[in-house]
Amino acid sequence: MSVVLAVAQRGAGILTLKAATVANSEFNSDWLIALASAMQATMLARNGVGIAAPQVYVSKRVIIVASRANLRYPDAPDMPAVVMVNPEILEKSDNTILGEEGCLSVPDERGMVARAEMVKVRYFTLEGEPIETVFHGFPARIVQHEIDHLDGVLFVERLD
Repeated sequence: MSVVLAVAQRGAGILTLKAATVANSEFNSDWLIALASAMQATMLARNGVGIAAPQVYVSKRVIIVASRANLRYPDAPDMPAVVMVNPEILEKSDNTILGEEGCLSVPDERGMVARAEMVKVRYFTLEGEPIETVFHGFPARIVQHEIDHLDGVLFVERLD
């Protein structure tokens, strides 16, 4: 059973920083695997559909995207959780979709945010294997929201 970590709340300095890249030497390390496991447990305990390492006070470029229906997002499509290390968006669609977002770091606020409908992402697995994949719709929204965290941006800064 993984530990559930404290979640940084809006105003915490770590949420405003650009997170550090995970170094090649850190792939497949016990600490990185433990971090991903604890992030997953924390996300699930709080009914999240994604989480970024800075939200648990670790300024590293690691996110989890895990769309699934829950109390906070009853209409979310189900997908297996994906741990992404050093993710970067290679392409995004011109067409955007306005959708409601919330955040574990801003628990009492939700708002409508325009995001690209499609994103092509390159990331590494915990073992360091490079992956390129495309996300559409709600999972694409999660990817963009979580990568924003790695760049020190909260969704409330994107509200119109």
